[in-house]
Amino acid sequence: MLLSATPPPGPRPAQELRLREEAARHRGLTPPRTHPLASVTWLGPAASNPALAYRTTGDRAHLDESRRWIEAAVRLPHWGRAHMPDHDLDAGWLLHHLSLAYRWIGDELPDGTRALLRYKLLLQGRRMYEFAVASEGSWWSSSYWQNHNWICHAGLATAGYVLGKEEWTERARDNLGTVLDLMPQDGSHAEGVVYWRYGVPFLAIHLDLLQEAEGIDWWGRGGFLSSTFRYRLHQTAPGFAFNVDHGDCHDRRSGHSAGLYYRLAAQYGIAEAQWMGDLASGELLWQEAAESGVRPGILPEAYLEYLWYDPSVEAARPTETHAFFPDLGLLTARTGWDDDATLVSFKASPGGGRTAWETSAKHRAELGWETLNQGHHHPDSGSFVLVAQGEFLAVDEGYSNRKRAAHHNLLLVDGQGYADEDRYHVYEGIPYERQAGQRDVLADAEGGWAHATAEIAAMYDPALGLRRLDRTLVFTPSGRLVLLDLAEAEEERAWTFLLQTDRPAELGPGGEALIRSGKATALLQRFAPSDAAVGCEVTEVEANPTSSTPELRLTRTLHTLRATTPRSAEGAFLTALTPGGSPGGPPDGPPGGSPAGSPRGERITCDEGFGVRFTDTRETVLLSPVGRRVRTEAVDAHAAAVLLGPDGTPYTVGCTRLEVDGRVLLDVSEPYTGKVG
Repeated sequence: MLLSATPPPGPRPAQELRLREEAARHRGLTPPRTHPLASVTWLGPAASNPALAYRTTGDRAHLDESRRWIEAAVRLPHWGRAHMPDHDLDAGWLLHHLSLAYRWIGDELPDGTRALLRYKLLLQGRRMYEFAVASEGSWWSSSYWQNHNWICHAGLATAGYVLGKEEWTERARDNLGTVLDLMPQDGSHAEGVVYWRYGVPFLAIHLDLLQEAEGIDWWGRGGFLSSTFRYRLHQTAPGFAFNVDHGDCHDRRSGHSAGLYYRLAAQYGIAEAQWMGDLASGELLWQEAAESGVRPGILPEAYLEYLWYDPSVEAARPTETHAFFPDLGLLTARTGWDDDATLVSFKASPGGGRTAWETSAKHRAELGWETLNQGHHHPDSGSFVLVAQGEFLAVDEGYSNRKRAAHHNLLLVDGQGYADEDRYHVYEGIPYERQAGQRDVLADAEGGWAHATAEIAAMYDPALGLRRLDRTLVFTPSGRLVLLDLAEAEEERAWTFLLQTDRPAELGPGGEALIRSGKATALLQRFAPSDAAVGCEVTEVEANPTSSTPELRLTRTLHTLRATTPRSAEGAFLTALTPGGSPGGPPDGPPGGSPAGSPRGERITCDEGFGVRFTDTRETVLLSPVGRRVRTEAVDAHAAAVLLGPDGTPYTVGCTRLEVDGRVLLDVSEPYTGKVG
């Protein structure tokens, strides 16, 4: 497709219009005569999109426009200025796009321009190739799980195929095979949604080139590409415009890649990907282009949308509401996909995800290579994001250079977050044993329940003597959250619960707090402990999201609710978050309390375990993630959790025996998770 500029058969009027508009978008700009301090990645698509538009329309205005940008790019003595000139993203982007332009319109260019372009591609390709060879075992040359590796090798491969440089294409092909074999089969990506949309399209580009140039079909190799749309889908906020911002995310708008959606839809027959492609290149396009903090952004992908769109693939609106991605320890659940639906995203995993962590340790031991460069993965195991009523209510901090657990919805021990944090790559050089993970996972879309327990004690300084730091999160069918945090240490510690919001929380009596964002609200109820000191403070997070533009700074202001216990060897936080809730007291409480029916929770008295009931939705959450014994007036269970919906149907987690109102509903030898009856 890419080399021959031949799309799948069939009409594509919307994609043709997109291509023509993008081909003309830079006509009012003057190309730079010298290399600016900022990144020049955008010069590549400024040349390739009009080149393809000329191929498809024959309009020589597009040819002239492509030539303008080609001549500007080849005049620059180096591709990249502020960071690793000729050896990183600027060079990778320009190699890819200008090689395609040379392939598509080279015969139409004046002799001098064509010769200079060929010479420049040979020069830059050789520089990139030699750097990849010389730096093998360090930085992007062997950083198999991140975007620099994929982009630079795809650029080298494009130039190699166009110029007939087999040593380039062979090296890039070998790297691609390794990447596909090592990427997580569940399709998840530890760098987060923004770098997913920035980097993963280049894996698809490389596969497209390989198949067309060498007849090698690796689209099924490893399983990552066939699964990764599902990961991206479940990191989409209700209403589809915004994304969950785990990891380094410049903003909540920079998440869509219509071109990649179309390619995955065409290759794997994913109707939801086709639908998302239409949405991203249509209704959402210009707002994302205007608000996105990532450059070049979504608009330059017009050439991919044109060449990768397959009209024969049916489109279907997404419907799946729950998912779990074991490699990244990522649990997501939502009440639906409409704008006002509720979504939670909860994660805990080793640095870079389980596959990257395990494999990079082998590379380190057997080869002496450092292949895990996960500076975009945050110290956020045990953290979550909550979206409801069209707004972000419990938030992540986005892009950060000095990454800290205190910037997330997490727990501090004596005021301390993760060991060795407060730096860019918080997982670099730490002991192999320092891993977080999820256990007791339930993601039941039919019943609407989601449950998982994150084990995060290993991430803190061993000097703190933590025996346990577990967070259990439950998402109810109506979109309520229940959190149970259990902590144990060898000595007395002060335990701090953190919640990050976009606006200051409004503190109320009894440990309550009202969270507002736009017109949305959520009520936080803290049922335990009763003696915590509660307050709010401003947290500023500043970052430079690209080393190629050193003067660029992003600043995000978080409002941090903190609840800190007196010192004790054990701690327990039992918390409920109710979207749409309001403060004041239980719905059937005394005058002056909440109106009757106002959504909120109440604590259940348990002989063993912890319990919360939402009276308006008749949802009951009973938890015992450590003792695995739940006893109330009505329920007796050997289980990590018993979840009761409005109709009384029980769901259990790790359960061997369940008795409700004197009736034995489950009695098995192996722990059972799921619907009972």
